[in-house]
Amino acid sequence: MLFKRVVIGLILFPLSCLTIYVGGWPYAIAITTILGIAGWEYWRMLRNGGFTPSLILLVGGIVFMSLVQQLASNPRNDFTFSMLVLAVMTISVYRYELGQDQPACNFSLSLTGLVYLGWLGSYLIPLRNLPDGIWWVAAALPAAWLGDVGAFFVGSQIGKHRIAPRVSPRKSWEGYFGGLPFAMAWSIGLTWFAQSQVPTITPLKGAILGMVIGLTAPLGDLFESLLKREFGVKDTSNILPGHGGVMDRFDSTLWTGVVSYYLITLFLL
Repeated sequence: MLFKRVVIGLILFPLSCLTIYVGGWPYAIAITTILGIAGWEYWRMLRNGGFTPSLILLVGGIVFMSLVQQLASNPRNDFTFSMLVLAVMTISVYRYELGQDQPACNFSLSLTGLVYLGWLGSYLIPLRNLPDGIWWVAAALPAAWLGDVGAFFVGSQIGKHRIAPRVSPRKSWEGYFGGLPFAMAWSIGLTWFAQSQVPTITPLKGAILGMVIGLTAPLGDLFESLLKREFGVKDTSNILPGHGGVMDRFDSTLWTGVVSYYLITLFLL
């Protein structure tokens, strides 16, 4: 399992870095594809729990919200999300008339997926479209990934005090804080390198970014673990050997996108 995890990580990391470097529509399409697959995994998870949301509306809505972010001049999905809410309402009434049970639960869970994966996940696109966004994304996303790697190894070696035993019995406070230096080291090193190209991006800003990401990104992992506990699944899918599904691998990245965007635009630019 560890071997597969490492191999997949070694493949995904350079591909992710290349996509970040290229930016533009290739980056937006990559993010949209990831979020669309995550939406399918979320739908599968709900089905496992006995619910029957609309696959087309759920995945289509997530994909549409992501693409709107690339087309929009600012990261707002107000109109798009409002129209999707009305569409989910309409489909819920129609499907109930056709004999579907639990329409209110399906409605609520569909909206949860649209907010979680569509609204929050799509912030990864305007993050890249910020001024000098290539450097900000390169500082933020790998920091979350390396923080996760550091937390895994530190926690597996010395982890004793559990953060949330009911949600994720293996997550420890030692691993949580053990991943923080890995996240900060990457963001500080990357911004130190970036400063030669963009003087306004400093290692101090990198340290702040890395610290906030290191402290918040693990919460995305815990929330996804909560969903899997609720719906009785171990992994959201088996697309990525050793990692499970796309949601299993990118759960912390969803948090990183929106947290980084607002931290950067409000305090670091």
